[in-house]
Order: sequence, then structure tokens, then C-alpha cells
Amino acid sequence: MLYPLLRPLLFSLKAETAHNLAIRSTALFSRMPPLTKFLHHFTRTHHPFTFAGLTFPNRVGLAGGMDKNGVAPAAWWACGFGFVELGTVTPRPQNGNDQPRMWRDVPRRALFNRMGFNNDGADVVAARLAMLKFRPPFPIGISIGKNKDTPNERAEDDYAEAGEKLAPHADFVTINVSSPNTVGLRALQTAEAMAKLVSAVRTVIGGKPLLVKFAPELTGDELKAVLDACLTAGAVGVIATNTKAATSPTGLPCGESGRPIQDLSRQRVEEIRKHVGGGVLLIGVGGIEDEKSAARMVDAGADLIQVYSALVYEGPFLPARLARGLKRRAVNTSPDRR
Repeated sequence: MLYPLLRPLLFSLKAETAHNLAIRSTALFSRMPPLTKFLHHFTRTHHPFTFAGLTFPNRVGLAGGMDKNGVAPAAWWACGFGFVELGTVTPRPQNGNDQPRMWRDVPRRALFNRMGFNNDGADVVAARLAMLKFRPPFPIGISIGKNKDTPNERAEDDYAEAGEKLAPHADFVTINVSSPNTVGLRALQTAEAMAKLVSAVRTVIGGKPLLVKFAPELTGDELKAVLDACLTAGAVGVIATNTKAATSPTGLPCGESGRPIQDLSRQRVEEIRKHVGGGVLLIGVGGIEDEKSAARMVDAGADLIQVYSALVYEGPFLPARLARGLKRRAVNTSPDRR
């Protein structure tokens, strides 16, 4: 394909510069419905999964953090994704952390970032989604967060405000309390705090499914307590996991994603599924880069998977390959084929 030829050029640029170029390109493509529909004819995979009234055309989604401002949903659909998670979006626009704040680790096929929830704000993103010329026929989720200048004691106000503004344009909403790049955010990953957050957001988003995204370091009894609190308060699904806390090449705290967290994320998925059983939507994300790692995440208990870092290394047609691989595997392991 074309991407192996483009990758050296993109990798010659700073990571965030290349990212912004990719987002601008996909945003432009997303505004051309005839082209997105034409490409989707070649990338689509029919391997549906239904949960809470939503039908996912296939099991592979785009993770939050790639399209923070909801500028390119149709382009992601055209690439073969079965769903997308936009954001993270905060109530008010914010610039995020100072640059540089994104780095590649090519030998380890990893990414480091300390973006800090840079986004256009809930009002702008909601207006943008309301004006879509073409809304692709797959679930669109929106990840919500708090502004960095909002103290944790008032976090539920921010999450509720963002949820209320964005829910009319979302098929599901995700509470993100697990980014390592907003100071103090992960302190909200307690049973007491999460019960309040989930309840506050649940109240304002109507019947939209509500998910919660956790850090890979949250485990054991603490994880179980938080899961129980979230599900009791009205969450119906979990995304596992966010990036792993790490140190950037500049010596500052950041998040690490990609191949190095593959095992850790899969372990959390397995742990969560064992605790919650069936009936809870579980989306596995972290280090998925090929059909083998996708299958292992599903075997660990994930209903759906998401990718981000591997998209940087493998290119825009990775989701179609993963979706088709999972479909072939499901057919080959079905009872009728045994």
C-alpha cells in the first residue's frame, strides 16, 4: 500500500507535526462523502456486535485521543473502523501542556505523549458534530474530561457539563479519569469519587450508554471497588486501558502507549472480565497492532477493541485488516466448524 512509502516522510517530522498533518488530511477527506463512501466499499467488514441498542458493524474502533475535536468521523469509517471514540473533550477549550508533548519510540513501536486534554471545548465540538454533512452509520462515542484548572472537588460539575452538551451528538459517552497528563486526574479513580462522577453524568445524558476508562495501573481490590461503584451508579461498560504512566524524553511525566503496554492492558481486561462477568461492555485497548494481538485481547474478555498507536506505525488500513482477521477467526472457531 501507499503508507509504507509515506511513513519515512511523516517520521521525518516531529511527532505532533505529523499527527496534526494527518488530522487535517482526514478532516478534509471526511468532508467529501462520495469519496468516503467509495473507500468504505473496499474496507468494510460485516461482523456486527450489538449492545445496549447499538450495533457496531465490526469489532475494531478508534481509541480516544486521535480525533480530539471530532473533525473526521467519516474518514475513520472509510478506513474500516466499526466505531470511533472522539475526544477527550472538556467543558471549556484548553491548550493542553507545553510542547514538545508527543514522541515516537520506533524500535519499541511505542508513543509517548503529555498532551493534557488539548481540545476545542464542548460547545465547539457539539456544534461541529451537529453540522456534519454526512454522519457515518456506525457508533460515535465521545470521551469527556475536566478542565485542568477545575479542582477535583468540583470535577463532577465539569463532567456533567461536558456530558450534557455532547450527549445529543454521541451514541455513547466515556468518562476519562485515567489520563496521566492532567495533574491529579487519576486521584479520581476511587470508588467514592467515581460513584459521584458516574451518577452526575448519568443524570444528564439521558439513555445514552455510559462507559468509564481506567488506567492500566489500577488493579486488585482497588479496581474491583471502583468497578462496583461505577456499575452501581449507572455505567454499563469499561474501556481498559489508558496509557501507562511514564517519563518523557524531556524528563517530564507522560503516558506511554503501543506495544510495551500490550501485556499490561490485556491483563487488566482479563481481570475486569473475571470480576464483572457478562452483561458489561468491555473494550480492550493498549498495544494492539496485528491480528494476533487483537485475538489475544478478545480471548482475554474484550467484546470490542480499539487502536491508536499502531495506526501511526501501520497506517490507515490497519482497522480493516484487524476487523477481517477477527471475523475469520470467529468463523473458523464457531461450533459449526469444529
